[in-house]
Amino acid sequence: MGAILQIKPVTDVPAHRRASAEPRDPVFFQNPYAFYDQLHASDPTFFWDQYGHWCFAGFKDVSALLRDKRFGREILHVATREEIGLPEPKAHTAAFDLTEKHSLLNLEPPAHTRLRTLVNRAFVSRHVEQLRPRIVRLANEMIDRFEGEDSVDLIKAFAAPIPAIIIAEMIGLPAESAPDLLAWSNRMVAMYMFGVSKETELDANQASQDFMDFVGQAIKERRKQPGEDLLSHMLTSDRGGDVLSDEEVMSTAILLLNAGHEATVHTTGNGVKSILESGINPVTLFATPGQIEATAEECLRFDAPLHMFTRYALSDVEYNGINLRKGDVIGLMLGAANRDPQRFANANSFDPFRSDGANVSFGAGIHFCVGAPLARIELQVAFGELFRRLPKLRLAEQPRYNNVYHFHGLEKLMVSWR
Repeated sequence: MGAILQIKPVTDVPAHRRASAEPRDPVFFQNPYAFYDQLHASDPTFFWDQYGHWCFAGFKDVSALLRDKRFGREILHVATREEIGLPEPKAHTAAFDLTEKHSLLNLEPPAHTRLRTLVNRAFVSRHVEQLRPRIVRLANEMIDRFEGEDSVDLIKAFAAPIPAIIIAEMIGLPAESAPDLLAWSNRMVAMYMFGVSKETELDANQASQDFMDFVGQAIKERRKQPGEDLLSHMLTSDRGGDVLSDEEVMSTAILLLNAGHEATVHTTGNGVKSILESGINPVTLFATPGQIEATAEECLRFDAPLHMFTRYALSDVEYNGINLRKGDVIGLMLGAANRDPQRFANANSFDPFRSDGANVSFGAGIHFCVGAPLARIELQVAFGELFRRLPKLRLAEQPRYNNVYHFHGLEKLMVSWR
């Protein structure tokens, strides 16, 4: 399915409610916050010309709409394709679509509730807290590998491997598979870019097929010999005769593998960049467990890893004077909401000591990120261990962001420490 797109054109939008920014323009995706500042200064509820749908950039609206059950991630449970003008699936993206068919990210109740209840058990805070020593060891292993060098790309050498290995091990896949998992995930995520080409679709589809083949083999092995991992748990769970199909297990595993590292990688890279550019002495940012938590939360707020999350209107609905038809799309701008000056003092300042800290980077409502407790621990450990081991860390070159607006993360992060 990829990105949720507006199908029926929206007409009669007043000129003063429209805003324009090209998602693939480097000037924009390198610094979307300039656009957000304009929105907050004029009208944070606006019609984005390039996307063709209404968007919400205010913290209050984004928080409310994330929880509003009149909007959802899927639409075909309440409408037909003909009713809303949704085209038939593309044959050349069949594998990619299959990975998303039972994705928690795209399901609505009751299907979502059924899967979420099962997966939640593995990600509750008390359970993932037990992983902290393993994450600490892994972070130090990564640093050991490059500490003797003069500089390194911190994304490739540190930010990416840690969450990929942790989520693979949780699910029950070998740590050595992490590079393949990262490569498949990165190719699949390209489907959420603005203006996806057929070439990208074909590549993402092949990555999806390779990913499914790999997970499918692991499912076969676990059915023969279950272990103590999440994959085994999903395969052996039986609630009154209700068991998960292999397709459901595969979709869930792939979603967890993708989502279980994608946002954490971006937040780690964006966060280190923010810390180093702030000029704040890192010693003060990691002096106590409480301050480590506050620093990680400010990194999530200040330069969020996900900037827009879309929803369908599940029926004809009016929201704050805007009339939406069933099947219309809305964009919830998480990165902009986190910089809302109506909610945060000095919203454009990186301030890990602020007293009004909060963010919507993990979403809210029924689609609140199931892996948030794990991601928070990974961020706290990664930041804490990195600056403990390399207190003289500094940027070796100006970082640049990837050309994937929704997923706001760095191409690379070259740093040195001598």
